[in-house]
Amino acid sequence: VMIREGVSVEDVLVRTKNSTSFLPSVTGVLVKNHMDRGGDDRDLNDQDDDDYNRHCHEIRANVVVNCMGMWARQFGEKSGVNIPNQAAEHYYLVTDQMDEVDPNWPIVEDSSKCVYIRPEAGGLMLGLFERMGAPWNVDSIPQTFSFGEIEPDWDRMGPYLEDAMERVPMTMNVGAKTFFCGPESFTPDGCPIVGEAPNFHNYFVAAGLNSIGILTGGGLGNILARWIRDKKAPNDVDVTGINIDRFHTHQSNPMYRRDRVGEILGETYKVHYPDHQLQSCRNVKKSVLHDRLVQKNAHFKDVSGWESPSWYAPKGIMPVIEKEHFGRQNFFKYWETEHRACRENVALFDMSFMSKFLVQGRDAGKFLNNLSTANVDGETGKITYTQWLNEEGYMEADLTVNKMEDNKFLIVATDTMHNHVLAHMHKRISTDMHVFVTDVTGTYAQINIQGPNSRNFLQNLTSTDLNNEAFPFRMTKEIDIGYARALCARITYVGELGYELFVPVEQALHVYDQIMKISLDQGFVGSDLESIQHAGLRALGSLRMEKGYRDYGHDVDNTDTVLECGLGFTRDFKKRMD
Repeated sequence: VMIREGVSVEDVLVRTKNSTSFLPSVTGVLVKNHMDRGGDDRDLNDQDDDDYNRHCHEIRANVVVNCMGMWARQFGEKSGVNIPNQAAEHYYLVTDQMDEVDPNWPIVEDSSKCVYIRPEAGGLMLGLFERMGAPWNVDSIPQTFSFGEIEPDWDRMGPYLEDAMERVPMTMNVGAKTFFCGPESFTPDGCPIVGEAPNFHNYFVAAGLNSIGILTGGGLGNILARWIRDKKAPNDVDVTGINIDRFHTHQSNPMYRRDRVGEILGETYKVHYPDHQLQSCRNVKKSVLHDRLVQKNAHFKDVSGWESPSWYAPKGIMPVIEKEHFGRQNFFKYWETEHRACRENVALFDMSFMSKFLVQGRDAGKFLNNLSTANVDGETGKITYTQWLNEEGYMEADLTVNKMEDNKFLIVATDTMHNHVLAHMHKRISTDMHVFVTDVTGTYAQINIQGPNSRNFLQNLTSTDLNNEAFPFRMTKEIDIGYARALCARITYVGELGYELFVPVEQALHVYDQIMKISLDQGFVGSDLESIQHAGLRALGSLRMEKGYRDYGHDVDNTDTVLECGLGFTRDFKKRMD
């Protein structure tokens, strides 16, 4: 181990031309020697080229870890690595000497008063996590800032301080040594940012520890060390909730960070009820059907930035959660109606938030077969459920692969694994492969028609024969609906007869309106059911769990093998591997 003092890391050096990989690889760092300048901290941009070259040099390294705390985001931006943490003001008060205080007392937290209390320097520390925090230096964290203080906002924090001192009344009888305000960085979801950057080889990150770095630093350091050593995430730790690749680039936007960080700080001491939803930075991504679903009384939830229906209230009832708690919610009966409709009749789900990727090229089939447990390069016009594993056989993704043409495939994966699935492909594409990956998530709306009456319903919309012999399970085919064309896949995630429609966004409203016209005006052929039921993610979850369908990141993750979670049927040891 080499410790360098008096230097600052200015950039990460990478090699873009790599004979074995599509992605660039880390080769070292560029550092500036401050000692040579007598402590001159002028920005490199203010220096001429000769000055820059005299005081900067390279340190070769095949692995770099960005653990720069609240500076991690702006340093990552230099290399195009997305690290959306943001500093916020954090306050604590330290009292004068209190003879009654035992330094061995435990830390006490009172979430109702947004305070933690612990012994400190012979007195007590009252630390505050107010219900809505204040961002600090959204544009840029000063490079020269070090262990400094921020001028406290007494007007805003006074009521919180009074509540905290009421919890320990004796603190009101002594003076205060300090009322400290300093910056702490927080992430958009309150969880740390750890792992290998999705767009690089060997660029690792450990940042955004949300003011509990002392508590979590040791464990995260252990996870990261093994990740670097083994070139994969540890298979005994579920990393889906902390992996850097869960974030999207818009979450680093200044407005997003400014509006989200205060709410996240305030979540620290809130009770996290099952249906609790963050309220900041909403309506960032909407399905093209969004306004139609608002008219259907949808209650929306944040799904990886997308607004997606969780459940639907009946006409005339506001789609709101009346009170957050751990019991049966007011919307349970609406959820039950949606669940039963899908089991007994037919339901419509807007699944446009699902991650969708086109993989094309003469090597696309071979490439995807190498990644997949199943044979995904078989008959054209077939959709295949499969898993992707790492080199030790642990799960990396759970998805479907639709072979549209000989050299054209559509991959559909869960929203939470969007960047993970994309990175899993990018990190395994070599420069000699003829493979092209395109993110088409926003290109196609996805409308799922599911339930035992789904065939009768859909047959009213298309001239394509949907009978079992003509359109068997796992078949995919382009069909006509009104004036539009849609890719129709006979597949289910709820354990019933069903179809998934992938519709170009410019035609999706027309398709939806055709569905509603058939549902409300014409009824069904061969059925006495009067209308299709809109259903949300609550119903989808109960339906799929009832049938034992897995959800990556919830039921299964990187700590599981296909055999351990009952998915051995997806393995095909006889498929051709060129």
